[in-house]
Amino acid sequence: MLHLTCENFETRIIKDPRPAVVLFYARWCGKCAMTKPMVEDVAERHQRRVRFFEVEIDESPLLADRYGADIVPTFVFFQNSAAVSTMKGLIGEATLEQRLKEIFRNC
Repeated sequence: MLHLTCENFETRIIKDPRPAVVLFYARWCGKCAMTKPMVEDVAERHQRRVRFFEVEIDESPLLADRYGADIVPTFVFFQNSAAVSTMKGLIGEATLEQRLKEIFRNC
């Protein structure tokens, strides 16, 4: 997963219409630490059709606020440069896989 900040978010997400998932997390969050390895595994399996990124909320609070990441972890799904769905809290691998299929079924 590539790390995003306010400086590179627009170039990587807004100006690129390809499907993307952004994980908003915090370094101090135990649930985030448990989630990241699972997300990295899912990202590896879907790397040809969906891009995965991460944003640390304390490092980029404006992005967290803009995309409603008031709970960590938060997943924001982007398609055609727009946020199309959000999931908040601890989720399992099967749930993330199902959501990817639902949102990006035509990709």
